[in-house]
Amino acid sequence: MFEFVRTHNRLFQFILLILILPSFALVGMQGYSSFMDGSNPSVATVDGRKITQAEWDGAHKEQIERLRRQMPNLDAKLFDSPEIKREALDTLVRERVLRATASAQHLVISDERVQRTFLNDPQLAFLRNADGSVNKAVLAAQGMNSQMLIERLRQDMTMQQVVGAVSGSVLATSANAELAFDALLQQREVQLQRFDAKDFAARIEPGEAELEAFYKDSANSAQFQLPESAQIQYLVLDLEALKKQVTFNDDDLRKYYDENAARYTVPEERRASHILIKADKAASAADKAKAKAQAEELLARARKSPAGFADLARKNSQDDGSAPSGGDLDFFGRGAMVKPFEEAAFNLKPGEISNVVESDFGYHVIQLTGVRGGSKKNFELVRNEVEQEVRKQLAQKRFAEIAELFTNTVYEQSDSLQPAADKFKLALQNATVQRTPAPGAAGPLASVKLFESLFSSEALRNKRNTEAVETAANQLTAARIVQYSPARLQPLADVKTKVREQLVRKLATAQAVKAGQDRLAALKKGELNGLGEPVILSRPLARDLPRKVVEAILAADASKLPADVGVDAGAGTYVVSRILRLLPRDPAVIDEKRAAQQYAQAWSNAETLAYYEALKTRFKAVVKAPQAAVSSAAP
Repeated sequence: MFEFVRTHNRLFQFILLILILPSFALVGMQGYSSFMDGSNPSVATVDGRKITQAEWDGAHKEQIERLRRQMPNLDAKLFDSPEIKREALDTLVRERVLRATASAQHLVISDERVQRTFLNDPQLAFLRNADGSVNKAVLAAQGMNSQMLIERLRQDMTMQQVVGAVSGSVLATSANAELAFDALLQQREVQLQRFDAKDFAARIEPGEAELEAFYKDSANSAQFQLPESAQIQYLVLDLEALKKQVTFNDDDLRKYYDENAARYTVPEERRASHILIKADKAASAADKAKAKAQAEELLARARKSPAGFADLARKNSQDDGSAPSGGDLDFFGRGAMVKPFEEAAFNLKPGEISNVVESDFGYHVIQLTGVRGGSKKNFELVRNEVEQEVRKQLAQKRFAEIAELFTNTVYEQSDSLQPAADKFKLALQNATVQRTPAPGAAGPLASVKLFESLFSSEALRNKRNTEAVETAANQLTAARIVQYSPARLQPLADVKTKVREQLVRKLATAQAVKAGQDRLAALKKGELNGLGEPVILSRPLARDLPRKVVEAILAADASKLPADVGVDAGAGTYVVSRILRLLPRDPAVIDEKRAAQQYAQAWSNAETLAYYEALKTRFKAVVKAPQAAVSSAAP
């Protein structure tokens, strides 16, 4: 049914643009062509402001962590691919462009609007408790606190406001949708004949002279070369290495613990019960006065008998979520409740009852029933955490002290890295590399700048140490080539089997294409022998044909039938087709209503994309991706 359109959404949108949006001229993102340099290089700029490699790495790591929280059993390495990394960078660029647009247009989302969206958006219902407060457990599982949620909502709403007017302006009629789908899903009755290189390969036996000529041909010889490579040694000075070297005692740890008491203090939480008398923000003054009077009356009764507060809440509170439990809201921290409620609750002492508090929900009478947190964690409980932080800070200090000395040492004693390794107690590492970082490389061996230095003429000729290159924040790397092997053609005897396979494939492909072309010429003269039985062909019903063949047959001029088409599908396949008649689309393939919605959404996406591309041009969004993309974010 509609599954074809859903699973072929990219194809549908592409053809839709061709059919009904020929005037769109989308400004593509500038190519990923520039190499990075420095330890924290700029990988993109928007409105003159840089997006750094570190920000890209951070966005990618956050992306993986978000997926891990949603799917704990997920292998995060599956998402450590160039495509996923590029998606993270594209998202960063998009956010910066939309933020720049919002600033230029002076768009502001008020606190009230953010609060209203949180309370009313059904997509955020899973983050709300019954009384409208934040569900802290769910929020924590998303890796956020209340303030982060508010800012995330504000940012998302601001960006949506930028593109909302455009995406919501599309007028897509059912007639237009039907026309587009008629073109997309048209069926054709065809006869097919296929010519495959594998059917010709068995009859091809190239001689020794042919093999040698193919092997020596400059157009083919690159297939039989061993690539340029080098065996290298390299030395890394970074925080991880220095953490193992720093020393400290128990007094140092306790001093840090005392000086950073706030970091080891449990946030204060309060437990309260409340009675709510609802009054909508838009209610009349008379209705609000009536609700407030009712709350004042309940306040008087609560203060007269504080022990009966729970029973009073059960009978009178209009908060359906907490009333059955006597108004109990459990423990909450700052930022979890609306501001007036929070301020009142955090100003009460245990057992005290507040005055009537007004909020967007109405009028509250609050009784504080408990307080916890606000106390400093015991030193022994956080000792490991303190030790890690002290170790990190000492390593950072040590790095700052010796970075220049390390740089000078590898330069001044340039015939070996061993003196620097001994002096700074670092381990020499070995690797075999090529001129550019390997796909998926991580750490120093992903640094384009290091490889440029390593394969410079000086380093190659004299096998000297490279300069100390900053390959990441707080990381210096020096390397030297131990043995260099230039690119070279392997002896024919060693690659003869591969040469034969390649030559046979080439000759068989040429024969298959020639046979197909000859058959097409004969078909046009009326020789019908060899064609298969008539079949129905369409995009949903592709008959196991390559996409290129299906598209060519469906795009062929069918104004005069029968029409004959020949298609070189590549990979040694040639298909001859005779188009017999045109048929309307199969109504069972799609649901009309959902198709119209899909059509409108695709058009809206295209309008939004065009507007976004124009904004990228306006705010000079330029992407300069390094050859070695994000350093590995997956642990």
